[in-house]
Amino acid sequence: MATIKCTKCGAPVEIEPGAKFVKCTYCDSQMYIDKSGAGFFYILDFKLDETSATGVFRRWAAGSVMAKNLDKEAKIFKAIPQYFPVYMFKRDVDGREVVYVEPAKSTSLPGMHSLKIPPGDIKIFDQHYKIPQHIQVIQPELDMLAYFNSLPGKPKEQALVYFPIWYMEYNYQGQIYNVVIDASSGEVFADRFPTRGSAPYMVVAVAGFVLYAIYGLVAWWNLMVGLIAMGITVPVIFGTGYLVAKKW
Repeated sequence: MATIKCTKCGAPVEIEPGAKFVKCTYCDSQMYIDKSGAGFFYILDFKLDETSATGVFRRWAAGSVMAKNLDKEAKIFKAIPQYFPVYMFKRDVDGREVVYVEPAKSTSLPGMHSLKIPPGDIKIFDQHYKIPQHIQVIQPELDMLAYFNSLPGKPKEQALVYFPIWYMEYNYQGQIYNVVIDASSGEVFADRFPTRGSAPYMVVAVAGFVLYAIYGLVAWWNLMVGLIAMGITVPVIFGTGYLVAKKW
């Protein structure tokens, strides 16, 4: 049976072939075993409960590029709290410590390559850390070595981190969309979402351009008439723009 040193107390720890996790019998620390070696694995607290995560989603859905009333009309029918496994790599790049975060499981979820681990917030995931039963814990599938050759700089430290996310699915006008909310920072990730239509705005803009081009020619012929026409058209253009923004 192979033996490694505990990364916390240095005691010898025996590991079964193929084992991914092992607990030190001296200090009870749990370690993650990878082909690249053994290290702690960490965890981040959930800072958003379901109500808070839903509020984050509604604020995100009310953004200026989103479809009109998406924040009110999107019907969330799935909200799952998950601990998603990621690898944290600390590398020495030209004398600077740079942290890279990569998923430890194959996934098509948006944002899993863009997560940021807040410094100072991670905790050692040992027997003292209790995960509520309603939170899903996703196990890693990929080895750390899959990323080693593609990362710049020299390795300083690597660890497995369980990252808290809310996975949500929602229905908007018969279409199903999904989002991932970073349950630590509240950042929202989405590859696809309903956007506000730009055609009505383009129509107003083109109409305004054409009218003022005509008024320019009129002003060249008769300055007063041209200025009067421009003055009358300004509130019309603004009013039309307001109605378009309100409806679309």
